[in-house]
Amino acid sequence: MMNKICIIGVGLIGGSFAAGLKKFKQVNQIIGFGRRASSLIKAQELGVIDEYSLEIAEALKGVDLVLLATPVNSVKAILELIKPHITERMIITDVGSTKVSVIEIAKQVFGQMPENFIPAHPIAGKEQSGVEAAQADLFNHKRLIMTPEKNANSRSIDAVRALWQGVGAKVEIMDADKHDDLLAMTSHLPHMLAFSLIDYLMSSNPDACRYAAGGFKDFSRIASSDAVMWRDICINNPEKIVKHIEGYQQSLSNLANLIKHNQPEALEKLFSDAKSARDSWLNSQS
Repeated sequence: MMNKICIIGVGLIGGSFAAGLKKFKQVNQIIGFGRRASSLIKAQELGVIDEYSLEIAEALKGVDLVLLATPVNSVKAILELIKPHITERMIITDVGSTKVSVIEIAKQVFGQMPENFIPAHPIAGKEQSGVEAAQADLFNHKRLIMTPEKNANSRSIDAVRALWQGVGAKVEIMDADKHDDLLAMTSHLPHMLAFSLIDYLMSSNPDACRYAAGGFKDFSRIASSDAVMWRDICINNPEKIVKHIEGYQQSLSNLANLIKHNQPEALEKLFSDAKSARDSWLNSQS
């Protein structure tokens, strides 16, 4: 059990991590740090954190680990803020959806990647944001990808792994570039499709959504996700996101050609193959 950790950014992910650690008794004390006292007070009232501070020196005093759970574009400012207060035994980790950019930023701030900085990303979330949406079992049976650099010390890797396993996550270690490419396909691209679908409908016919049914609701759900977070993801993983958007555009063009040229057998095969692939994936999740 870890004694004391600090969570910077007690929102959905940071709050859920804290709630999970408390539920499963993985840490003795959790302190929150952020810009707004109101959010931290709410987190404390909800029992997500034990204490909070608006002063970084106070928040990091005596902590064993600090978790960065804020939008990726804020990582540089936060690392510069905490740099004077980091000790050799204090572990740093994050939950950012892009890993290459986080590692590059850390190298800029510290001169090299600190041995005690273990980048990580939980493959879990909700379209809601804020600590009010936090839930202790959010990461249960979900993947957590760690992307430590070659110089990372084993003590820090083991400690971060243990905490995430303690809240139910299935931990994997992966190269940061591979992570960013996979997530661009499986997470970033679907969000881009949902955002762009809503934008297309609103610009084409603002009344269209009044006639949408359950399928539209299911598909468009993630368009309710936090706009700032997704702005930052796009800015920090542009090449891979654009690559997969362009790849998907080719798939849409192929589909349009099948419809345009009246190819019922090819259409049915495409739909059947897609159904089988999704059904197989759903079965693997249970």
